[in-house]
Formats: sequence, C-alpha cells, structure tokens
Amino acid sequence: MKKILIILGHPVKDTFSNSLFEHYRKGAISSGAEIREIVLRDLDFELNFREGYRGNQELEPDLQKAQEAIKWAEHIVIIYPNWWSTFPALMKGFIDRTFLPGFAFRYRKGSLLWDKYLTGRSARLIITMDTPPWYYWLVYRRPGHNAMKRGILGFCGIRPVRITTIGSLKVSSEARRQQWLRKVEKLGRKLI
Repeated sequence: MKKILIILGHPVKDTFSNSLFEHYRKGAISSGAEIREIVLRDLDFELNFREGYRGNQELEPDLQKAQEAIKWAEHIVIIYPNWWSTFPALMKGFIDRTFLPGFAFRYRKGSLLWDKYLTGRSARLIITMDTPPWYYWLVYRRPGHNAMKRGILGFCGIRPVRITTIGSLKVSSEARRQQWLRKVEKLGRKLI
C-alpha cells in the first residue's frame, strides 16, 4: 500500500484547487493507497520565519504533525495556484517553517555541500494558473516550477518531481475543467 501525502496550498476555500485535491484523493483511495492530508489554510502557525536559520523558533503542533506526515509519505502531492509566477505566501511560509535543517537537509560544516534528508520520496505538483502554460514557459521560464522542483524538493532529496500545469484557468470552459479533474483523478489512481 503506497503512502501518499496530499497538501493543499491554496489559502482560499471553494476554489478549483480544492476540486483538484478532492479528485486526486478519490483516485488514490480507489487504488488502495494510504492517504494523509494537509490543508495549509487550516493550520495554525506563524507564517513569518522570524530569525531564519540563526534563531530557534519553536514549531507549532500543526507544523510538527506536518513534518511527521512528510517523513511518513512515500509520495507527496502538492496542489496550489501560481501567483506572481511562483506560489502563495501561505505555501512559502509553510516551506520556510517546515523544511528545516536537521529535518529536510543538513549543511556540512566547512563545505558548500549538504545532506539531503528526504530521499526515497517522489512528488507531483499540480499547479493552476491563469497564464497560458506555454507563455509561462516561453516568457517567464517557469520560475515557480523550477523553485519548487529543484530549489526546494530536489534540494531536500525528493525525486522525481513531476509537474501537472493546469491553465489558462480564467478562460477555461466547464468542459475543459471537467477534463482536468478527470486527468487528476487518473493520476491519483495511478498513484503518481
């Protein structure tokens, strides 16, 4: 039985990201996966990483549980909107506060190298956007995708990281949205 953690990173309720979350979960459950969920907007934690890596900011209970779920998971699915070419502040705050040295990685003393603590896990990013995906790739060079895939998850040892880009959402028809929901449910059934 595959252990899948699904993280919903949209700060607003009743969005298309919520529907994607539900459809992926439905597909994964139908394939017999063991599921845990984190809905970031429901967590109680300070978004600001006040002192960075110099300080000793205590982890709130919700972030401690999130770290336990990340360690438990074999596959992590993160669903969020692309805002300002990256991700919402809620998602960034969660990453800053959760993917910490000693948990997700460790810098080696006197070296530019680091140890990756989250190896053995794969990930799927499901990202909605209003920008047409081809424009995001050609003009902006996918900064949010690159940051999440390489600069965060890859840095901590999570690989492969596959990306499903959904857009342009704001001009999509209901039929197109239903296609995306079916596609995401199928990804859940395949447990990828």
